[in-house]
Amino acid sequence: MKNKIVSFITIVVCFLLQCTVMDRISIGSITPNLPLILCVSMGLMRGRKAGLWTGFFSGLFIDLFYGSLFGFYALIYMYIGFISGYAFRSFYDDDLKVPLFLVAGTDLLYNLAVYGLQFLLRGRLGFWTYMYRIIIPEIVYTVFLTIIVYRAFYWINYHLMDTVRKESESIWELK
Repeated sequence: MKNKIVSFITIVVCFLLQCTVMDRISIGSITPNLPLILCVSMGLMRGRKAGLWTGFFSGLFIDLFYGSLFGFYALIYMYIGFISGYAFRSFYDDDLKVPLFLVAGTDLLYNLAVYGLQFLLRGRLGFWTYMYRIIIPEIVYTVFLTIIVYRAFYWINYHLMDTVRKESESIWELK
């Protein structure tokens, strides 16, 4: 229960920071994607299920307050959290290279999905313009913010949430 409460508070705080502080530090209308960093971090540190639910609720907040199509961002963030959860047992949480690569890759997938389903279907075909004016700067800015924010999520995971039972993580246990 403690994990769920801390996770929900973290999602709400990240959403509020995304809506307020991130808009203030935007460079050329490009803002870093803090909910994406949270989804990747929780998926990497807690597993597929935690990444999935973190992504769902992060996207749901974005859909409720900013989305034009309800459930669109919830679905995208849910997949991002689930995909990043595959690295749960393979990599160490305190290593910073894996979250950086996961954030860069999932941010690229996120932006391609937004372009394909929000712009391309409306007939806006300027893909390369969208790529070098929005996608690449957002990836760079989000990866830079990951260097700063990932340590805070790491601290929250290991000091405020209950530790995951090591027996259930064992690769030797058949499920």
